[in-house]
Formats: sequence, C-alpha cells, structure tokens
Amino acid sequence: MKSKAATIQSQAKKALKSAIRKVIAEHKLTGDPLYIWKNGRVQRVSPDKLK
Repeated sequence: MKSKAATIQSQAKKALKSAIRKVIAEHKLTGDPLYIWKNGRVQRVSPDKLK
C-alpha cells in the first residue's frame, strides 16, 4: 500500500506533466517561443523545435 505522501506526490507529478504538455501545445499553436531554464541560463526554444 502506498503512503499518503507518495500518493500526493504521484498526483502532483501527473498534474505538472499535464500542465507542461498543455503549455507546449499552446505555444505550438500560437507560434510563440518557449523560454526554459537550462544549464543555469534562460534559453529560448522556437515552437518548431518543441517536442
């Protein structure tokens, strides 16, 4: 049986992944770049390079 904390953590992880998918889809539709934090810096990702 999973602990309550593990269940909440799992739900939070699913919600975060869902939100990220929605943001990426929105940026692809609008053609707006997405800005991410990578290697200690902010990087611009063009919508055509989003997965």
